[in-house]
Amino acid sequence: MEILGTTTLFLVVFLVLLVAWRKVEAKRKNWPPGPTPLPVIGNLLQLKPTNMAEQFKKMSKKYGSVFMVYFGSDPMVIVYGYEVVRKVLLDNGEEFLNRGSFPSADKTNKGLGIIMSNGERWVQLRRFSLMTLRNFGMGKKSIEERIQDEAEHMMEELRATRGQAYNPQHLFNCVTANVISHILLGERFDYHDEEYLQTLKQLIDGTRLESSVSGQLYNFFPRIMDYLPGEHQNLFKNLYGVQAFIARKVEEREKTSDHTDVPQNFVDAFLLKMEQEKDNPNTEFTKENLMMTIYDLFIAGTETSSTTMRYFFMTLVEHPEVQAKIHDEIDRVIGRERIPTMKDRLDMPFTEAAIHEGQRFLDLVPLGIFRVTKRDIELEGFTIPKGATVCTILSSSLRDPKQFADPYQFNPEHFLDKDGHFKKNEADMPFSAGKRNCLGEGLARMELFIFITTILQSFCLKHAPGVPKIDLTPEVSGILNVPRQVPFCFSPR
Repeated sequence: MEILGTTTLFLVVFLVLLVAWRKVEAKRKNWPPGPTPLPVIGNLLQLKPTNMAEQFKKMSKKYGSVFMVYFGSDPMVIVYGYEVVRKVLLDNGEEFLNRGSFPSADKTNKGLGIIMSNGERWVQLRRFSLMTLRNFGMGKKSIEERIQDEAEHMMEELRATRGQAYNPQHLFNCVTANVISHILLGERFDYHDEEYLQTLKQLIDGTRLESSVSGQLYNFFPRIMDYLPGEHQNLFKNLYGVQAFIARKVEEREKTSDHTDVPQNFVDAFLLKMEQEKDNPNTEFTKENLMMTIYDLFIAGTETSSTTMRYFFMTLVEHPEVQAKIHDEIDRVIGRERIPTMKDRLDMPFTEAAIHEGQRFLDLVPLGIFRVTKRDIELEGFTIPKGATVCTILSSSLRDPKQFADPYQFNPEHFLDKDGHFKKNEADMPFSAGKRNCLGEGLARMELFIFITTILQSFCLKHAPGVPKIDLTPEVSGILNVPRQVPFCFSPR
């Protein structure tokens, strides 16, 4: 017993000295302040794996706009508030260009594709992807017509609900996935295709689990959690299922593609590039990067837009006065007979403002996606060491009280000037900002405008019977804010 007591006392003294040394070392190197980390677990006791953006908000009041926390033994610099987020993403964008480590994404992506790659791989794949997406109509009339065609299929499904309570999540995922699938694979899938529905369910479940408590604990302690059972294992099962679907579709396309023909879709163009660079030993145009790039674009082009659209309609149910103003603008500018077009957006400032406000209010990716510093750099008077992971809290920009009068209220007036004209706000960063902003921002904005106006042209959104109020707070809040599953009514106007 005496030996055990001595050992315990020695361990306690060692841990206290280690913590004290960490604090002194951080001050000596002029690192940002932050809560004192404990060995092994870091700041786990201060950071609960739920709604971390809100926890960082509270910490920023104590430590300032730049501070440091420890995820296990790994330090992370937190950047909070529009002004300093802008300095990282735009003013010093080159220094923070590289993607930081995110254990769950590292495991599924393996540094391949666009989202999690760095260096020359990222440069080549992003340049190629931007050029190819533009060649296949992104931002052009051809893709607008594809979106309008998909909107007609969507409307058939919504009319079939006959105004009864309905949760449109799966439908909206089918709709947005079909738009990006047309560009990537040259395919459109039936809304009742079992394989397609299963893949979209895996995508939905996977993204929800990644933001769940279990998923966030995985990103705290990946080396330990890899060997433990739990929901985080289903996260990877779901995402690998999506990857398997993409791999099958790419292989099908590869069998029918003729490298000498004019490419008909993104896969064709990538296969042609692979053929052109087959003798280059350092090429980034490989089968592995093709698979992962398609996977990245498919997920980014499906879940974000569909979730935003669903949440926007949930918000309109709770704000009938906003819905009524959009209806009036649609009736005045478009009418009830013809389909909406992107040209209409210029004459519909309130609708445009409401959609922007819906994205701001949803705050879909509150933590942004991690960056890593290329070298030691000074930020707000502190030294950010080379290789440090940096988390730019997009939520702190979207909800900065200096930029938005009522940051926690849904109010389209945030994007309207005194004359009722649409006005931009530089703090509005739902797609991030700088060179690593969302590749499909233009496509997403086009989808949101056309799908939303097409639906509201014909429907009035109402509460489901017996549901007096929709809870607009997230079901889970992690890397994504995932809205609750709520049915509501699409009642014919």
